[in-house]
Amino acid sequence: MQIPNSIVSNISLQSAAFDEKEDSEVLQARKVIRKIKSDVSAVQLDVFTRRKIINVDSEHHDSLLSSSVVREEQGTGRLRRKLPEYEIFWSDELTKKFHGRVLEFFNPKCEVQFFMTWISTVGSFGRREMLSVESVFKAHPHGCLMILSRNMDSVNGYRILKPLLDRGFKVLAVTPDMPFLLKNTPAEAWFDAIKSGKKDPGEIPLAQNLSNLMRLAVLYKYGGVYLDTDFIVLKSFKGLKNTIGAQSIHAVSKNWTRLNNAVLVFDMNHPLLFKFIEEFASTFDGNKWGHNGPYMVSRVVHRVEGRPGYNFTILPPMAFYPVDWIKIGSLFKMPNTRADSRWVEAKLLQLTRETYGVHLWNKQSSKLMVEQGSVMGRLISENCVLCQHIYSSEK
Repeated sequence: MQIPNSIVSNISLQSAAFDEKEDSEVLQARKVIRKIKSDVSAVQLDVFTRRKIINVDSEHHDSLLSSSVVREEQGTGRLRRKLPEYEIFWSDELTKKFHGRVLEFFNPKCEVQFFMTWISTVGSFGRREMLSVESVFKAHPHGCLMILSRNMDSVNGYRILKPLLDRGFKVLAVTPDMPFLLKNTPAEAWFDAIKSGKKDPGEIPLAQNLSNLMRLAVLYKYGGVYLDTDFIVLKSFKGLKNTIGAQSIHAVSKNWTRLNNAVLVFDMNHPLLFKFIEEFASTFDGNKWGHNGPYMVSRVVHRVEGRPGYNFTILPPMAFYPVDWIKIGSLFKMPNTRADSRWVEAKLLQLTRETYGVHLWNKQSSKLMVEQGSVMGRLISENCVLCQHIYSSEK
């Protein structure tokens, strides 16, 4: 069901103003690989054994990675020592295979091609993220989902996704090649400067900003749908084209006041994506939360909206962000009174009619339990595939 035209029409074309021993690890990996034998194809096994660091012992790997993902230090000297620890900067057999694996994976049989990014540990890809992945396939049984992640592109990552593969769904974790994705884009020089330590990544975790950039680059290169891993899909995206969603609108004018980049639907080589990448590189600030993400896409759209050559749609908050981050907790609570039950039913009806999916604002909701009978419990139950651990899907 498409969002009613009357709602979309409320979004004005003119926006409002907006404010990671090698030997011992290889031995361990071989033991694990023997156990799963035929579960992994010969090609995948070849890729796994070529890795210099193989994620077999999750606790060891998690502690190693967390030291590189979480720690952000100022000073060029320290910066140069820290950045090589980020696996995203590595070039090896896996990155060389990236483009070929993308082309092999996506084919005309894919109903919709989806992308997610995961620049974190395998162990931290939890139940909540898995529920997000499941919802993609509930709404798109013939869709194809690629997770851009070196850490998920591993034996342990394969184990996580295997239940979906066993059911015939097309999902693959692939190690991205950032230099390839950014080649001939305005962010190529920015990435080189960050990698060489000539540019300060700031205090915001670099992984967050790399994800902001990676989603833009992969859509610009291949086209498709990007989703955050804390987004529950409720209905098919098949009818969407060159679309971004408003996070908030003005109460009276209904003009958008802020856009968000948690959901992006764009054709390859779309000029708006190019402008996003250009803005990211030219105005990068690693010390301001959201500056290179939601605020960045808002700045660009504010400037180009209505100009010739740009063809895109801005959907109202109800499309992707029906509940803001302050109120997201209400969706996780069980109804205790008749009034609560009526509110749950009314909210479910509204979401079913007007919403493509729900952004869960993971920073605020990751530790919340999905309570029995809650809006979130009902939504997950109706939009899952494996449907495991629904009511224990906290981190």
